[in-house]
Amino acid sequence: MSQDCIAARRRVLMALAAAVPAALAFPARAAGNWPERPVRLVVPFPAGSSPDLIARLLAEKLSASLGQPVVVENRPGAGGNIGTGMVARAAPDGYTLLLTINGPLVTAPTLWRHLGYDPVRQLAPVSLVATSPNVLVVDARLPVHDVREFVALARARPGALNYGSVGNGSAAHLAMEQLKAMAKIDLAHIPYPGFAQITTAMVGGQVQAGFMVPAIAMPLVSAGKLRVLAVTTSGRTSLLPAVPTVAESGYPGFEAISWQAVMAPAGTPAPVIDRLYRELVAIIGSEDVRAKMRAQYFAPAGTAPQSLRETLASEKARWDKVIRIAGVQPE
Repeated sequence: MSQDCIAARRRVLMALAAAVPAALAFPARAAGNWPERPVRLVVPFPAGSSPDLIARLLAEKLSASLGQPVVVENRPGAGGNIGTGMVARAAPDGYTLLLTINGPLVTAPTLWRHLGYDPVRQLAPVSLVATSPNVLVVDARLPVHDVREFVALARARPGALNYGSVGNGSAAHLAMEQLKAMAKIDLAHIPYPGFAQITTAMVGGQVQAGFMVPAIAMPLVSAGKLRVLAVTTSGRTSLLPAVPTVAESGYPGFEAISWQAVMAPAGTPAPVIDRLYRELVAIIGSEDVRAKMRAQYFAPAGTAPQSLRETLASEKARWDKVIRIAGVQPE
């Protein structure tokens, strides 16, 4: 090799070596200036759903604290898997975030053979923002007033009663499958894109029962169109103190709460995730946000990323056991 070639190669290698620190520094610089443009907060459920309500509450406050618009973008479908997968595959630059519920993060990998994303490898935890009990509600025309009467009717009419959920693997789906297994009853599952469609079907008589978040169900209970039978917390909740639990209605150990979390694509710079977490904790800790959450039957949370990571792992183990006992087959 000629001296000229050796010299040329040395210059290329030196240029590459000089470029590496600059390339490594770029994410840090970008994170330091973040956000420089609007941020989209993807909700993988329809407008008006419980995640949508929380997302819009947080987005309004985040827009003010970040100095850039935080725009809620609804991408419903497949029980939340479509929008969740879209965020999992998004650029990890802090400009695409996710607010979702349990299902797409902890149960979907077990329940879908070809999910299209890996929530552990492709999503980074930011914060658990809110929790909520589910409520077991029925069409008010159904001649039942508590869990025992509901179970008795289902046993008398095996397979004749329908229940709705927001998709395979959702909290509403698995809560009913858990009750079916414990009570030894047969109900038909009908998935819908969102709770709005479930309530329409229930009021219309196509669906007789379902587990829902109180924010959606209780206004219809007050209007006399649905009847609430129980809550899904292990003990009675201060959000609905007069409503008995499924556990105390003859099924000890029954529990199925919903929770909502903010996630980012894996690889999002740590300073961005840290700032998001700090902003969210401050927002959730404010009295007006806490009051608005509780008015919608949500308990404010605001956990650190590592704590959310541990929650995801423990919830997956618990619900995998429920799925196995209930015999729910992957799609």
